[in-house]
Amino acid sequence: MAQIFPSTANTLAKVSLFGAVVLPVLLVVVGQSITRSSANTKVHIPLDQPVPFSHEHHINELGIDCRYCHTSVEKSSSAGMPATQTCMSCHSQIWTNSPLLEPIRESYRNQAPIKSWDGSIGWNRVNKVPEFVYFNHSIHINRGVSCNLCHGPVQKMQLAYKGNAFFMEWCLKCHRNPEKVLYHAQESDKEGLTPREQVFNLYKKAALGEKNLTPRERAIANGHDFSGYSPNAEEVEAGEKLVEKYHVKTKQLTDCWTCHR
Repeated sequence: MAQIFPSTANTLAKVSLFGAVVLPVLLVVVGQSITRSSANTKVHIPLDQPVPFSHEHHINELGIDCRYCHTSVEKSSSAGMPATQTCMSCHSQIWTNSPLLEPIRESYRNQAPIKSWDGSIGWNRVNKVPEFVYFNHSIHINRGVSCNLCHGPVQKMQLAYKGNAFFMEWCLKCHRNPEKVLYHAQESDKEGLTPREQVFNLYKKAALGEKNLTPRERAIANGHDFSGYSPNAEEVEAGEKLVEKYHVKTKQLTDCWTCHR
């Protein structure tokens, strides 16, 4: 009886079975890599803005407090964006003829929202959680959680970019182990700093140079959460005391309703 299938049929069958198993896994891995890449998350990629605003210049060089522009960060879920009048409180006196600041001046003259050079209205938002996620800036700030732990080394940014992708697993690292994140500066008791005042005081210390920072403070200033810096046993113990002092309800931090309302 003549052979029905060619000799290569067995090889093709083995390859097809192997492909049926490996290909779906490969597609998942590739898809996940693309989803988590900066091409999708935009992490570390500056966005075009109506005006090329430098946090490094305003914070480190001029010493302007973050709260001068982000006025509601201590008392609201949103950090807030500065109104045109806030910008003009300085720029009506300095850089008054700079072409870069014309969108600000036009907004002020017309009492209208700032426009980009392409005609689009408003600043391009760098950081945003999904609509189904609730996040409150004031709660974190008033517990002494630094802006940099979420937003990266803001005081070093010439142009603002996203410091983290804000994946759910990333948020849960802190919510599962808040004692590793909460921190108390050495000078807080001596200078009478509240947790929220401590957050902004760190920028002043960082502007004076890294020699003035402890290893923990240097890690925070560089935007590292505890995955980028491992607190020692003493720091974790201090964090546990802060969890108790601030009445942080650890059992509720990982409940779905905490963030999804």
